[in-house]
Amino acid sequence: MNYFKGSGFSFPLGEKTYIMGILNITPDSFYDGGRYNSLHLAAEHARLMESEGADIIDIGANSTNPNAVILSEDEELAVIKEFLIPVVKNINVPVSVDTFYPAVAEYCLGNGVSIINDVSGRRDKKMTELVKAYGAGLVVMHNPLFSSKETGDYSSDGGVVKSIRSFFASSLEYYEKAGVNKEQLLFDTGIGFAKTNADNLEVIKRLGKIKLPDTALLTALSMKRVTSFYSGAEGEDRLYPTLAANVLSVSGGTDFVRVHAVKEAALSLKMADALLR
Repeated sequence: MNYFKGSGFSFPLGEKTYIMGILNITPDSFYDGGRYNSLHLAAEHARLMESEGADIIDIGANSTNPNAVILSEDEELAVIKEFLIPVVKNINVPVSVDTFYPAVAEYCLGNGVSIINDVSGRRDKKMTELVKAYGAGLVVMHNPLFSSKETGDYSSDGGVVKSIRSFFASSLEYYEKAGVNKEQLLFDTGIGFAKTNADNLEVIKRLGKIKLPDTALLTALSMKRVTSFYSGAEGEDRLYPTLAANVLSVSGGTDFVRVHAVKEAALSLKMADALLR
């Protein structure tokens, strides 16, 4: 049996698809910016997502919306300090924090957070040391340009699928050499980051060619542009293509999905698991 596990959490792989519920405490996230940027609303929504079936709550204080202004490390830390502890105390599932700043990660890991979701695509030495020291989980995302605005050219890598698999393999080697256990890593293909719509579609269709053996895979496509581009859905209606793509991702070996709409994801994934696992 393989696991995604660390200090305070353990998820056996292959039995079911786990849900990471998104809690954006930002005013400008592309989908739900401003909905939960008060302590009461954030804590209430975290409890709701847990009750609907979220296995992890992922808190983000820095929007990756292509049109958003990136907060500085000090600014993000100030927001996290205001929100984190009240949210963590009100739920019973592991908490991850979406950050690429080591100072923010260190504060979070010292205050009840189990997983760092680093969207930067970088192998930061300080972040690696923190993950090792705390026995934390780490989301390792493919984002070669550190951008949700620009798109990459993967022709020299043999295409986006080969590029991602190569990045995953080299990242696994790097972290294991640094003393981070393979079971602490959750690999994210980075849908919507440095990729065209065609790239994103190719990734979703070919997850089975991307996933490394005996590792945990996260699919994070909820409400993103690719769901609108191929379906024509806008706004809340992006939920439907999101559900379809997440179900397909299970057939490709996805272990975790990161979603805004937890209840709908949980119901559809129960059926997907019954059919595909």
